[in-house]
Amino acid sequence: MTSQVLVIGEALIDIVETVGGDRELVGGSPANVAIGLARQGHDVTLLTRLGRDDRGARIAAQVEESGAVVADESWSDAATSTARARLRTDGSAEYDFDINWTIAAPALRDASAVHTGSIALFLEPGGTAVLDALQRAKGRALITLDPNIRPALVGEHREAHARFVAAARTADLVKLSDEDAAWLFPGLLPEQVLAEIAAYGPRIVVITRGGEGALGLGPGGITEVDPYSVDVADTIGAGDAAMASLISSALDDPLLFESEAAFERALRRAAVMAGITVSRPGANPPARAEVDAAL
Repeated sequence: MTSQVLVIGEALIDIVETVGGDRELVGGSPANVAIGLARQGHDVTLLTRLGRDDRGARIAAQVEESGAVVADESWSDAATSTARARLRTDGSAEYDFDINWTIAAPALRDASAVHTGSIALFLEPGGTAVLDALQRAKGRALITLDPNIRPALVGEHREAHARFVAAARTADLVKLSDEDAAWLFPGLLPEQVLAEIAAYGPRIVVITRGGEGALGLGPGGITEVDPYSVDVADTIGAGDAAMASLISSALDDPLLFESEAAFERALRRAAVMAGITVSRPGANPPARAEVDAAL
């Protein structure tokens, strides 16, 4: 069950605005993925950037309580990053970020899998170091990617698209949301986006579509799964839970990249893991036993 996974990317505090006042929750897409993977039973190290302050300590405590490890190189004297989240009427969130992404060249250690994406891939000066790590890991480890586009932080479309393409060329599995797909590939249908990204080299590409489930291109062609039906508390962390589930499936089942049935199972499992996450506030992915029980 255990696998050496290196997750590279931002960890921050989500300041969620509610009618009863602000709530502070641990967040950041890569940190959420690391927590989700650890709760699925994998051996995970998170390389991020944390301040030596109360917020940084809270993030590290939650990551480590999940069973993951925060790399020693993650600590800095700068303040821990934050994202102020405003919930829309449908439970989705929009964000204002206060983040500085500076990171040394990641040591790949003995990772059998490397995951990254989100702000960490695009925001300089750290983004270049992250892309370099992916290029060094190619052929040595399973590489997974989630662009998790934040338009206010990724820069001009042309440069961000080029950075995504360069990262996707190293990846075995890419997951993105329908909003990411629309921003990166304006005017293309979801099936066209899947084919475009697959042409860069990834063996599996998945688009999550919120309440419409997920669409993937993998063994056997296009596969579609329905969402897992729940009462939605908010959608924070849903895509990250799906990403963690897909990585977990890739580590658990070598047939994922060869078998249509295995691919469909992985998509269904990802939908269930995302559904459980949106049924409770904040990014709080389920443990493996919870997913197994729901399936």
